[in-house]
Order: sequence, then structure tokens, then C-alpha cells
Amino acid sequence: VQLQAYGGGVVQAGESLRLSCRVSGNISDIDLMAWYRQAPGSQRSWVASSSKDGGVYYPDFSLGRFMISRDNGANTMFLQINSLKPEDTAVYYCYADIQGPINRGNYWGQGTEVTVSS
Repeated sequence: VQLQAYGGGVVQAGESLRLSCRVSGNISDIDLMAWYRQAPGSQRSWVASSSKDGGVYYPDFSLGRFMISRDNGANTMFLQINSLKPEDTAVYYCYADIQGPINRGNYWGQGTEVTVSS
């Protein structure tokens, strides 16, 4: 099972980015998917989650500017970040909780780096 995150880059404050995370491999069911981020010198923190039944969850700081979505048919998750701020600079990691009889477990992607300049 592999999670490939992509879509990061260097942007100006106020711009938007759409991150993607694709799950590949021999799997039967993806339950929870989530985005986390880790800024330089900080711990990894939760950004948003999406359950397979359509529930979405956010911590307070990401309400309003971050939007998580997923395409279950394509095993892909997205994170739309609007009005980017310099403090959003971080490596963004995707996470997937694989259920079912095949390769069941929790998996992380390698991260995609977002740099926001002021």
C-alpha cells in the first residue's frame, strides 16, 4: 500500500492550493482519511479528516480556509487550502485507515511541501 501526496509548492500569501493524495496497492476498503501537517521545528498536527460515509472533521484553526474531500472510486483525497498564510508553511502528510481483509492498517504518505511567502 502506498500513499502519494502531491500538489504542494511555493505560493504567495493569499493564493490557494489543492493538495491530492492517492492510495494505491491491493486494498479493499478505505475508512478514515486525513491530512496532517508539520511545520519546521513543530510537531505534526491534524488538519482535516474525512470518513468514507461523507463525514468531514476539522480542528478549529482550519475551519473556513481548508476543505477536505475525497473520490472513493479513485482512492484519492484532496485538501483545498484558500487564502494561504505564511504560517501554513509546512509539509502536509496524508493518512489512510485501510480496512477489510487485505493490507489492513494505518498508512502515511511521504508528504508534500507547502511554502507560503509573504
